[in-house]
Amino acid sequence: MRQRESVFVDSGAWIALALTRDPLHARARETWEALLRGGARLFTSVPVVLETFTFLDRNADRDVALAWKDSLREIQLKILPCSLDDLERSWRYFSRRDLHKLSAVDATSFVIMTRSKIRVAFAFDHHFAAVGFRVGG
Repeated sequence: MRQRESVFVDSGAWIALALTRDPLHARARETWEALLRGGARLFTSVPVVLETFTFLDRNADRDVALAWKDSLREIQLKILPCSLDDLERSWRYFSRRDLHKLSAVDATSFVIMTRSKIRVAFAFDHHFAAVGFRVGG
């Protein structure tokens, strides 16, 4: 990834960073440290925050979820909103046959990233590459 590049952080990356037992944890830490060293401008979205918090709360415990939420304040991160227009535009991705098992959160992420002119995702999900984003992770 390039210096000071805008990077959208997806739920899978947040989860891998938060859970040391996650099989992608080491890879996520390496990528995260490279992003920070490179001065990446970090973005995520309200739907991604909600999805990540819910996953951590249900699959780890409430303390892990709350610690993750609190950690977001310690980094330079912009949390992007998801408007009703973004949601409406996201439904078009579900008509694509190549996006099998696409989540609604990922579809809204694609719209938000496009609207915000972010071309790179820190994600472990193949759907980001399938719709044309560069993926690091």
